[in-house]
Amino acid sequence: MRGLQDLIYLWEEGAGARFLKFFLLFLCVVGLAVLYDIRAYKNFSDPEAMEQAQLARNLAEGRGYVTDSIKPFSIYLLQKRAQSRIQEFARKLPSDRSQWRPEQLEMVDKLGQTADLARPHPELAHPPGYPLLLAGAMSILPFKFDIPPGAKSLRYQPEVLIALLNQLLFFLAVWIVFCLARRLFDAGVAWLASITLMVSELFWRFSASGLSTMLLIVIFLLLVWCLVRLEQGAEEFTNLGKMLILAFLAGLLLAAGTLTRYSFGWLTIPVLIFMGSFLGARRILLSHVTLITFALAVAPWLARNYQYSGALFGAASYTVHEDTASMSGFPLGRALEPDFSHVSVQDIPDKLSRNLKTILTSDLPRLGGSWVSAFFLVGLLVPFRNPTLARLRYFLVLSLALFCFVQALGRTSRSVESPDVSSENLLVILAPLVFMFGVALFFTILDQARAAVWEARPLFVGGFVLMAGAPLAMALLPPRAYPSAYPPYSPQLIQGLAHWMQPHELMMSDIPWAVAWYGRRQCVWLPLSYQPEFEMINRQRPVKALYLTQTTLDNRFLSQWYRGENQGWGDFIVQSLLRREVPTGFPLVKAYADLFPDQLFLTDKERWK
Repeated sequence: MRGLQDLIYLWEEGAGARFLKFFLLFLCVVGLAVLYDIRAYKNFSDPEAMEQAQLARNLAEGRGYVTDSIKPFSIYLLQKRAQSRIQEFARKLPSDRSQWRPEQLEMVDKLGQTADLARPHPELAHPPGYPLLLAGAMSILPFKFDIPPGAKSLRYQPEVLIALLNQLLFFLAVWIVFCLARRLFDAGVAWLASITLMVSELFWRFSASGLSTMLLIVIFLLLVWCLVRLEQGAEEFTNLGKMLILAFLAGLLLAAGTLTRYSFGWLTIPVLIFMGSFLGARRILLSHVTLITFALAVAPWLARNYQYSGALFGAASYTVHEDTASMSGFPLGRALEPDFSHVSVQDIPDKLSRNLKTILTSDLPRLGGSWVSAFFLVGLLVPFRNPTLARLRYFLVLSLALFCFVQALGRTSRSVESPDVSSENLLVILAPLVFMFGVALFFTILDQARAAVWEARPLFVGGFVLMAGAPLAMALLPPRAYPSAYPPYSPQLIQGLAHWMQPHELMMSDIPWAVAWYGRRQCVWLPLSYQPEFEMINRQRPVKALYLTQTTLDNRFLSQWYRGENQGWGDFIVQSLLRREVPTGFPLVKAYADLFPDQLFLTDKERWK
């Protein structure tokens, strides 16, 4: 009898009850993920997602951190840096080249090889953090990059696996928010904050986008956890050893975030301000530990970038110039011979002012894709008695203000094409913490309400969740989302076209990231002009195929073909589409007719017969 009573207690009040509760929660989370992936999943459509995925595959295959998606601007940086290094080396040698020793000539050739298009092309735009994570997954999970002949599935299996990995990171972020809110507030705030985050439609879109945002959110939340523990440790006079470990971890997390997305490194400023302001007598020591750890962790990678490109952050160092008055109307990555002589000092303030207006009027009010952020903004007027909460909110406000400026300066045409789900959306990284403080204000309002409202508290909480999850519910309702990102991305089509080419042959396209990811062929981004930039690339390494999609062919005739980013190709496109012939002297004269007029595939010979 006693054993039966213990068993009943176990499943009603003890560990069994807790197990059933968490098992039910697990089923709900998994069910929501399955439902979303069935109803709302879409293949990759962001160029950065495809670029980082193919970088990860190259790492997993042991090829090193090289890219098959080649930007003309990257070629420019490599060649400029190679020439500079050769000139520096030659200044130490006799002026008469005939007097150089064989090993000196060999060294000059070696310096020039870094810019050789025939060799593996080093990646200069993206840091390695996220590709390393994906490469680890590709080494463990059964990624199937080749699409079987006759396959009818519109989903690309490797992208599904990457989405599942990011959804695991999303669930980890939700769990960290729960633990953080329970530590700082109470169980009610913890549950509602985590549920609100879980039902946010924007975060689900990010989880399926293939971008590194979910990894950055996890890193940011872990960094906040370290700062909270440091602040509480300073108040409780925790022993120095534990504090040093936390400061060391904070530096590592800052470095991990920076090596995942360079703009994350700006958080070093609010982190050091927080540590210098709120960590008491140990603040100088702990701040230095964090800063030195961060610097030592990122220094080797920055040195590698400088060696290849002459800039610490590679091609990303020039993002601030893109979409300015002096360099507007085209992506900088397509420029083989960029002219920086027209860059004005006033360009940067003008870009900052223009984009800040958009951020303050649009992005910030709907931070995280939810109105819950409005509770956070209103809550700034409500003081906290708990000093840890007040100090953490200072850190969050400072980070938000800083990211507004950084996002404004780093904004390019990608933010116009996809304003919400983009790697240039930095504010979303802070959104989980914003949600936590917003939920805290909601409970503060409920706690101060009249008794009648208190009795209806579950209804208000339920309404809060329903309103926060309404966009996700609408996304899951019929009609079902079409998983393909065509036009212009079709994995089956792109892979089929690319496989007509030999592995050593070079292609050119307006979607080189897709050719590299789906087709596993080296592909140069379409330069700004047919003459002379195409010819310059073709002389360095023959281009064997030109693949143009709706990205270029579906542009406006006047504003984009003759005055916009494709003005250098206007005559070529008109002649190819209307006269159905290529300009005289163009080396690629054979066209695959089945794609016309939606797309254009030109090669040097008929490879499809």
